[in-house]
Amino acid sequence: MGSKMLLRRFNTFSCLMKEKPTNLKGKKHSSQQWIVRQLKDPYVEKARQHNYRCRSAFKLLEINRKHHLLQPGMNVIDCGAAPGSWTQVAARLVNADKKMLGEPVGSVIGIDKLPIFPIEGATLLANMDFTKKRTQDLIKQCLNERFVDIVLSDMAPNAIGMKEADHENIIKLAYSVFKFALEVSSYESTLVMKVWDGGMSPALEKDLEMFYKVVKIARPQATRDESSEKFIIAKGFKGLKTQARV
Repeated sequence: MGSKMLLRRFNTFSCLMKEKPTNLKGKKHSSQQWIVRQLKDPYVEKARQHNYRCRSAFKLLEINRKHHLLQPGMNVIDCGAAPGSWTQVAARLVNADKKMLGEPVGSVIGIDKLPIFPIEGATLLANMDFTKKRTQDLIKQCLNERFVDIVLSDMAPNAIGMKEADHENIIKLAYSVFKFALEVSSYESTLVMKVWDGGMSPALEKDLEMFYKVVKIARPQATRDESSEKFIIAKGFKGLKTQARV
């Protein structure tokens, strides 16, 4: 199916979401709950109005507003990018789309296992597993020997409904991003990662404190009440003694 047809269907769905469903009969209870929740969610409508692909854009926008992370000219990696809302935000704020005249031009690389429609100013590695070495090697090739100012991760594993196992799986993902960030980040860089609440989070935060000057926790307003997600913000990468960085 062509990208234009898929975009038309997406836009049609967005328009339909503004209207109250008149007949949910026959749909699974979980599907009914999702539809009603979307209709009641103000961030879904805001995302449509601002042409963001997903409501999660407002999580990054709030984090950035409070912590002043993204600036024109920065190099950014977005892990778990699909459908692309964080990449959209990052590309605009670092001027990767070249729309801020007179400002330095940054770069954004977005990676995800799922397809991602093109985003102006961004390099997208779709249908690729970030945790695989070949994917990380390709990211380094795309960086062309540049170091990164911010690594973002909104990645999460498919939840299986077992809280401890789900928590362990997302922490494993976070460590894979953390380890990669150590390899490609410049001095004073930032790492932002999503995790779910659980007993392994404090240890991760302690490990981050070994390499970053400041580690904070954020729970943006756009995070749904029933969600256990939070974002770890690690600022001021101290660098690695074995590598020279600029």
